[in-house]
Amino acid sequence: MQKLENQIFSSYLRNPSLFDEIFDKKGDVKAVYQKLFDLYGAHSIKDYVKLNEKAKSSFFNQGITFQVYGGKENQEKIFPFDLFPRIIDSEEWDIIERGAIQRSKALNLFLWDIYHDKRIIRQGIVPMELINSSANYLHQMIGIDPPGGIYNHISGTDVIKHKDGKYYVLEDNIRCPSGVSYVICNRTALKRALFGVFNHYQTYTVTNYAENLLDLLETVKPKGVDVPNCVVITPGMFNSAFYEHSYLAKTMGVELVEGRDLFVENDFVYMKTIKGAEKVDVIYRRIDDLFIDPLEFKPDSSLGVPGLFAAYKKGNVTLANAPGTGVADDKAVYTYMPQIIKYYLDEEPILNNVHTYHCSRPDELKYVLDHVHELVVKPVDEAGGYGISIGNRLTKQEIETVKAQIKDHPRKYVAQPIMSLSVHPTYIEDTESFEQRHVDLRTFTVLGKDREFVLKGGLTRVALQKGNLIVNSSQGGGSKDTWVLKK
Repeated sequence: MQKLENQIFSSYLRNPSLFDEIFDKKGDVKAVYQKLFDLYGAHSIKDYVKLNEKAKSSFFNQGITFQVYGGKENQEKIFPFDLFPRIIDSEEWDIIERGAIQRSKALNLFLWDIYHDKRIIRQGIVPMELINSSANYLHQMIGIDPPGGIYNHISGTDVIKHKDGKYYVLEDNIRCPSGVSYVICNRTALKRALFGVFNHYQTYTVTNYAENLLDLLETVKPKGVDVPNCVVITPGMFNSAFYEHSYLAKTMGVELVEGRDLFVENDFVYMKTIKGAEKVDVIYRRIDDLFIDPLEFKPDSSLGVPGLFAAYKKGNVTLANAPGTGVADDKAVYTYMPQIIKYYLDEEPILNNVHTYHCSRPDELKYVLDHVHELVVKPVDEAGGYGISIGNRLTKQEIETVKAQIKDHPRKYVAQPIMSLSVHPTYIEDTESFEQRHVDLRTFTVLGKDREFVLKGGLTRVALQKGNLIVNSSQGGGSKDTWVLKK
């Protein structure tokens, strides 16, 4: 371990075996971070504590919270935010952006195919059993043509930098990827606390996400509609991401609605207003598939709109993301991404997968069972970091429990080597010092008709617990502002 001499970084312990994003192998500050390092280092810890409290107040005043479920009651917490930003230079960002677009386009073509001709299945590249056994494959979507031909309007691609300095995709999030509001609010909080640091770097804005999202959603309006009326539908204020739902509706300048605010008549969707019924053309939904329409899916759902799916099948309303996109979230489908990209785009992946074992394959199942202690085991259909087992953190009894779970439902699990996520200096309140913490990056790609947009920043998530590799907020993670530098 090496210590650094620099005001607030003086107690920072650098573990040379980890890939530190701001220090090179010799322990010197990388050129792109030098000015930022000096600017922050000019503050005392006492000053920084005050700045950190200022940032927390900014989040509190903006209402930036999330729900934590578990235990006897739900808790609403301020989203943890670290004031020391992550910097990605233009060359690295170009790779990330092109890779995110490539994956989003390939997944959109894959979704179209598996709900229509199934060419990739008939040619033996992806097994039909894999698709049929996915909990998120909706047979109701077979043969339906979504407006504009887009399924995954919004995609979240989770990217890590490994100790080899290269970027890898951990997973694709296609159902309802969340977190983009925190990207924007991180930037706002940092500017309020330390506006002067932006004078020394030319960074891309992140506050243009909402306008680009709305523009691209309008390109996939139903046929015959000139000026589409868009809304955001939320499960309600007790949802963990309700802040984001309300924030995006507000910044796009559209209505935030719940299922009870909408109704269907003659296969068209309408919104109840004080002036009477108002036709709705595009719905950015933050409600899971099975809850959107009690007439088609869960009959006891009070979150959705009776008749909504019938209106969608007729092409009278656009749902973003389209129902059934969750099959592409399946971590077993992720194992086929290199083949999917090659098949539909005739390209090699720009961003590589992490090597992944799918336990439904007998030879890979045997390997996983023999090596659980050195693997990360993940359920294929969970999100938020739930259900993940990190082998080298498990007791012998816990390893046996994981093995039994895998044996009972091999289709449900994949396993990956324990990747060494890069680390970044992060302020830890308990010790009032900067420490190394593992980070990842969630990028946000929006597809429209013949158009795409990637937010130049993304959400850098931080595993706040020492040594932890799980960065999700639901597992105690926080976030950083992410600066993408202009060329």
